[in-house]
Amino acid sequence: MKAMSNDGPQAVCASDLASIVGEENAVCLWENIELGQQKLIQQAISNEKPQGVYASGKLPSCIVYPRTQEQLATVIATAHTNNWRILPCGSGSKLNWGGLAKGIDVVVCTERINQLIEHAVGDLTVTVEAGMKFSQLQALLAKSRQFLALDPTAPESATIGGIVATADTGSLRQRYGSVRDQLLGITFVRADGQMAKAGGRVVKNVAGYDLMKLFTGSYGTLGVISQVTFRVYPLPEASGTVVLTGSVKAVSQGADILRGSALTPVQADLLSTKLVSSLGLGEGLGLIARFQSISESVKEQSNRVLEVGQKLGLDGAIFADGDEANLWQRLQERIYNTATESVITCKIGVLPTAAVEILTEVELGLIHISSGLGLLQLESKNQILKVRDRTQANKGFLTILSAPMAVKEQVDVWGYTGNALPLMRRIKEQFDSKNILSPGRFLGGI
Repeated sequence: MKAMSNDGPQAVCASDLASIVGEENAVCLWENIELGQQKLIQQAISNEKPQGVYASGKLPSCIVYPRTQEQLATVIATAHTNNWRILPCGSGSKLNWGGLAKGIDVVVCTERINQLIEHAVGDLTVTVEAGMKFSQLQALLAKSRQFLALDPTAPESATIGGIVATADTGSLRQRYGSVRDQLLGITFVRADGQMAKAGGRVVKNVAGYDLMKLFTGSYGTLGVISQVTFRVYPLPEASGTVVLTGSVKAVSQGADILRGSALTPVQADLLSTKLVSSLGLGEGLGLIARFQSISESVKEQSNRVLEVGQKLGLDGAIFADGDEANLWQRLQERIYNTATESVITCKIGVLPTAAVEILTEVELGLIHISSGLGLLQLESKNQILKVRDRTQANKGFLTILSAPMAVKEQVDVWGYTGNALPLMRRIKEQFDSKNILSPGRFLGGI
């Protein structure tokens, strides 16, 4: 371990990192970090100090902002040499998701590593550095009438690397699949500071696909993502959204009919009664379906869903243009609303046929009709345990995303009951033998 100077571990850490990034304001000591950012970081780390490692205390010593992938690699290599524990982040929009990291010495922020590497318009692929914001990438792609088919949390601020690290897909998985399905290539910095790659820049290249699966949703515990390649899609000509509301039985029947039909919604979700009412969409349970294609197809499919709703006695409405965009924006803001610190947001996965049953037991919730994945807002530790028992009885899971620190310290964030934990630990050991990358954020304390 590196010896400490008279100035203490913070000064040693900061001076070493400053010599790497070599720019003003590229390393910031903890006491100089803006209060809002301090609070965000504190929501991601445990008060518990691990034994047997150098840790600067309960709080990180500093935050460092490398500007290139090479600087990032050198920062990680330096941390590896000094046994500094690292918390990687992008914009921090999902930093409070997952488990609480332990004994963090340095926060490494990738938001300044944000260049467009290549946009192969004809091949429908794009390669960008991990710190590029999702909104910025969509704006660049829109110039060529293309888009990345994800709808992540906090789309204005979320970075591409953070979206991959947390597997944050959204409702568009109904048509386009998950983050993994659209990820073609990845570059990352290993725990020892070496750079590695998997996959490629062309759609047909599947080499290294398993490695990309490992990193998607790994919460920065296996390596720090520095660059990604995605497949992209042409922007649709038209878009329209249908909302059906009414009784639990009728909405459940409507979802069954939609699942079994030849209709092709790009998004299709079940909404809890309070979510429906808070959005001013009516009363009862809700079913929302979005269609994007040529104008004639959007109109035809939307009208067919309305007809299904009418036959079942459901209220229905079609949203288009600005009203539609506003509806989906308000829906995401409401389901991810963390205006109060007591809000507990959970990711759920159940058999699609059990979705309605779960939604009747919570106030705020959304579940995709085909995948059975969704989001719930819960109120207490006891409700988490109750809903988790119900989901596991339906061959599903309930994972805590964001919650007060006291809740995460009392309840297992992941709620994993499978038998793969020993394998996961061996993978972590292979990728990060010193356990310096986001220690504690993944399930089983990995």
